[in-house]
Amino acid sequence: MTNPNTPVPSGIRSFPGQFWLVVVFEFFERGAYYGLSSVLSVYLVESVAKGGLGFSKGDTGIINSVVRPLLYLLPILSGAIADRFGYRRMLMLAFSLLSLGYFLSGQVTSYGLVFACLLVMALGAGTFKPLISGTIARVTGEHNSGLGFGIFYWSINLGAFLFPLGLVDYLRKNEYPWSYIFTMSAIATGAMLLPTILFYKEPPKPKSSKSLGQILAEMVLVLKDFRFITMIVIYSGFWVLYFQQFDSVLWYLKDHVDMAPFDQAVNTALSSVGIEKKFKFDAQHVTALNAGTIIALQLVVSMIVKNTRALPTMIVGIGIGTLGVGLLAFSTSPWILLAGMIVFSLGEMTAHPKYISYVGLIAPEDKKAVYMGYAFLYGVIGSSIGGYFGAKLYEKLVDQAHNPRAFWLVFVGVGVATIVGLLLFDRFLAPRKAAPPSAS
Repeated sequence: MTNPNTPVPSGIRSFPGQFWLVVVFEFFERGAYYGLSSVLSVYLVESVAKGGLGFSKGDTGIINSVVRPLLYLLPILSGAIADRFGYRRMLMLAFSLLSLGYFLSGQVTSYGLVFACLLVMALGAGTFKPLISGTIARVTGEHNSGLGFGIFYWSINLGAFLFPLGLVDYLRKNEYPWSYIFTMSAIATGAMLLPTILFYKEPPKPKSSKSLGQILAEMVLVLKDFRFITMIVIYSGFWVLYFQQFDSVLWYLKDHVDMAPFDQAVNTALSSVGIEKKFKFDAQHVTALNAGTIIALQLVVSMIVKNTRALPTMIVGIGIGTLGVGLLAFSTSPWILLAGMIVFSLGEMTAHPKYISYVGLIAPEDKKAVYMGYAFLYGVIGSSIGGYFGAKLYEKLVDQAHNPRAFWLVFVGVGVATIVGLLLFDRFLAPRKAAPPSAS
């Protein structure tokens, strides 16, 4: 029997080996995903003569508006299935689907087959998504949960930073075939099967396991909460902007921005300290820039806004993010592009943690877990609209009308509409108590 007077370990030493194992899983899975995502939309539209697939931006938008939402929708069901059938089995399934989907996506060239293989990858990613956070929640306690999830989020951004900046950059700079990037992601996820089989142990079983029927019934209950769903729909507007980083920003960079002045400045700086390396900013660096900014500044931003009200802070963050997008409308300068992406990242790290916190505050006491699961519907809405709408608009305003300024101003309008919507929500619909009454 444990002595209640025994000091509880704190800090890094308080985490069991199982925690560090799943943090490694998260690093490799997110690295594989963001490594590929940093260039996927470029590969899909690149001409066949240059090694790409030559799809139209509109067709690419359709793929992205179907594949990405699954990453946010599937966890609602896969988490419940894992509770019933075991996390270890679901992890093995997830890594198998991920590795297979990534590998096959790099081997096929027809639109239908690429679409199908990316759906296999998305099924694996959507299955994987709740398993790591669920494991961490079950192997940590009140004394170390906050630090544990902080390390977890850092591992996500570390993977999103190192894979595009390191492996993907190396493969692209040395002109390896595009299929090598898919293979890299397949290896990174497939390699996690062995430690899953050998070392992963089933976390403590939750007190109750819900049937799929119960999960669907809870879905109806949450969807009937008008205020909650309204807030998510409004907030999703910000994520319409966010998902342009993986499509429109990359196409805009390739088509309209000459990064030579920035490359020269970086290479001069490297040469001054004795490093002779020919750096060239390319599509994969956009994702690394976003992740690197978050790694460097998230803790600082979180400290600044830790005592501020959630909704006003979200509105300020969305305003900052919208300003970042707005910068792209006024110049094709490489410095403006970089500033815009950094400013947008500042907005993201200001708004999004407060959003998660706000959902926890307004959810009914007896349904907090359910509401937190459905809070990720912002990603379903933002990625489905952002992927298709952004691609079709890019074709119309940038490729055909040669008016990139108008294109970016449309998204500034989306950001402003989101801000106005949240201001109205805060004024007329936001609950004034700790939590709203249960939906009926």
